Amino acid sequence: MPELSAGVPETTGGVRLAEISDRPLDPAAVDAAVRGHRYGAVVVFSGVVRDHDSGQAVSALEYSAHPDAIRFLRECCASVAESTGLPVAAVHRIGELSVGDLAIVTAVAAPHRAEAFAACSTLVDRIKHEVPIWKRQLFADGLSEWVNACG
Repeated sequence: MPELSAGVPETTGGVRLAEISDRPLDPAAVDAAVRGHRYGAVVVFSGVVRDHDSGQAVSALEYSAHPDAIRFLRECCASVAESTGLPVAAVHRIGELSVGDLAIVTAVAAPHRAEAFAACSTLVDRIKHEVPIWKRQLFADGLSEWVNACG
């Protein structure tokens, strides 16, 4: 699946980056998308594929996205940007991921850290619950499980 993106850089607030990509994620690019001279805090969250879940050894993940997933991602980003007045960015990976790969990277910039942390947490929660991206966990024992979640 090709990379999908949206968002136009602005001097204040707004969606700076919203993408769903089948390529490895670059936290530095997500960070750079929200930075500005007016902001003293940039919070970047990276969701990493871990080697376990609920006591089972995980060997890999597969993420699949609904064809309209980018629209839902844009809406989540726009809602958080609008409610906070802060610049936001988010990129979610799809396809096959190995343990240690980045599944999602989000960033929010703010004048102070508390509001950046709060907005970034809200953004991740909204994406996880509202964007139709599903993950299939592949376990070391050969079994797999679909999870209706994004992060």
